[in-house]
Amino acid sequence: MSSHTGSHDVPEENLPGRREGAHGEVATRAENPFADPGLPPHEPRIQDIDERAAKRSERVVALLFTVSMLATIGFIVAYVLIPIDQYILVWPLGEISALNFTLGLTLGTALFCIGAGAVHWGRTLMSDHELIGERHPVEADAPTKEKVLADFHQGAKESQIGRRKLVRNTMFGALALVPLSGVVLLRDLGPLPEDKLRHTAWEKGKLLVNQNTGEPLRPEDVTVGSLVMVQPEGLEEGSHEFQTEIAKAAVMLIRLEPEDIKDKQELDWSHEGIVAFSRICTHVGCPVTLYEQQTHHVLCPCHQSTFDLADGARVIFGPAGHPLPQLRISVNEDGFLEAQGDFAEPVGPTFWERG
Repeated sequence: MSSHTGSHDVPEENLPGRREGAHGEVATRAENPFADPGLPPHEPRIQDIDERAAKRSERVVALLFTVSMLATIGFIVAYVLIPIDQYILVWPLGEISALNFTLGLTLGTALFCIGAGAVHWGRTLMSDHELIGERHPVEADAPTKEKVLADFHQGAKESQIGRRKLVRNTMFGALALVPLSGVVLLRDLGPLPEDKLRHTAWEKGKLLVNQNTGEPLRPEDVTVGSLVMVQPEGLEEGSHEFQTEIAKAAVMLIRLEPEDIKDKQELDWSHEGIVAFSRICTHVGCPVTLYEQQTHHVLCPCHQSTFDLADGARVIFGPAGHPLPQLRISVNEDGFLEAQGDFAEPVGPTFWERG
């Protein structure tokens, strides 16, 4: 069957890549329509031919690095001196935090000047000769390694880092100072704890106050088998520090029969069988509130850590790693229960210096 050629078919002699020879033969087109144009001729910069222009560029780069150093110092000074509650009017932003505005402005300036100085250095002082990098296998042979090392030394030489000492020294200064901004910001992780984790609001003579009624307790107010939540005298619920202090000073008061207490220190630190233990679980700090009257066990509802209140509040089940700290108590001359001091060890979850 013969094929039909339509009126719109292109004649073979007119197809791309073929042309009619002098004697009618067809030849393949030799020209490459996407030939490599090559690199344009190199044009020197004014800094390459005029040392005064190069010096001007050097001073500009050094100035940018110096401004970066000053901005970093300004960041640290602002962080230390500007109050966190001070506000200023900045048009068109309105009333904003003076501290946040200053920190952002100084840190942004420090980082920008480092970048701008590096770019200006590269565009005006470093070599701008175009180089062709041939592709090669990932694994380099010995000659290639030698060439890379030679190129590195050549690049270091062309960067003029050894010659332009002013640029080099100011750059090192800027790069050395700007990380201090991040170090200073670490302070915002919180105030230094010092020894605050080891101390609570309890101290010698502080009355044990019923957390529900706000009234001090007498021994007769605590019956055998009962559980009373108490807090130190003077800790007001509406105060600014209440949540911080109660998280360490919350105590549960339980009355046991003295003969049921197995631990000698627990008995010595109690009063007529009334024992006071921290309510803060030593696992992750949940409030321990579930009391089993018959077994004298107390249970943390979060992860089921169980403590034996008749045996020094030792852990008998669950992930808690330490017994509940005990508060030593007695009765004052007015007949009210009072603390004989603070807890002998840190309350709450274990931390690395507990002991």
